[in-house]
Amino acid sequence: MAGSRLEKIGTVFTRVQNLLRAGVIKESEKPIWFDVYAAFPPQREPVYQKPRKYQVKIADPIPEIFYREDKIRAQFYAVYGNGPRAFELNRPNFISVCQRFVEKYQELEKLGDTDEDRLFEETGKALLAEGIILRKKGISGQAQQHSSQVTEGIDPILQMKLKDMLKEMQEEQHPVDNPPESSESHQKTPATE
Repeated sequence: MAGSRLEKIGTVFTRVQNLLRAGVIKESEKPIWFDVYAAFPPQREPVYQKPRKYQVKIADPIPEIFYREDKIRAQFYAVYGNGPRAFELNRPNFISVCQRFVEKYQELEKLGDTDEDRLFEETGKALLAEGIILRKKGISGQAQQHSSQVTEGIDPILQMKLKDMLKEMQEEQHPVDNPPESSESHQKTPATE
């Protein structure tokens, strides 16, 4: 058989040479170029090689673009995360909590306050006054009690934590007070005695 017909394995000359040696091609059917190629072989064997991918790092003349709002957004996401709800992209007039925060930050900044940390806290308080509740990542202890006082009007189901929900589900599946195995074993023991 001719074997692989891909040009990656061997050359046309070596394949025809092997076909002649195996008797698949008769001497009378030998290609015209075969004797010429055998008499005058090329200096460099025409073997297939993977093309080299030259990856030259070109210095990027375009500088990265950072807006002032990007720094505020980064700080917002670092402190508050994505927030309780997903973005509603199907509404054309939707403004995310982060965008509202940035707008309020810039509004307060125009009033003259220049301390960034203080301005960040004041922006959070201003949004809370407008009814937008911001929850910090990893709230603990007193901060949790403070946030629960602020969110008293919210449905208690929304305030449940994941750990509490999982604990309740496990208790429903495996009640601790009366395990099903022990009650059955107590009923069977008096009958067997």
